[in-house]
Amino acid sequence: MNQLKNIREHMEVIGADGVHVGTVDRVEGNRIKLTKADSGMGSHKGHHHYISDGLIAFVEGNKVRLSANADVAVTFEEEEKPD
Repeated sequence: MNQLKNIREHMEVIGADGVHVGTVDRVEGNRIKLTKADSGMGSHKGHHHYISDGLIAFVEGNKVRLSANADVAVTFEEEEKPD
């Protein structure tokens, strides 16, 4: 089932363990674009990251729960490519 249609701006993205992964900026194609505020540190800071729809377990209320724990989910994040 396509969960992307239920995802809205500013929803919290959490891992299967309930730990915060990011905040939805918007849905682009088959991915969730996270806000820059949740972009991490160092070389990861200041640009958007994306979560593939394949990691979405379910959407409930104002939360998008992933099928992987937060520490594992962030390793699957895709980075925005510079222009």
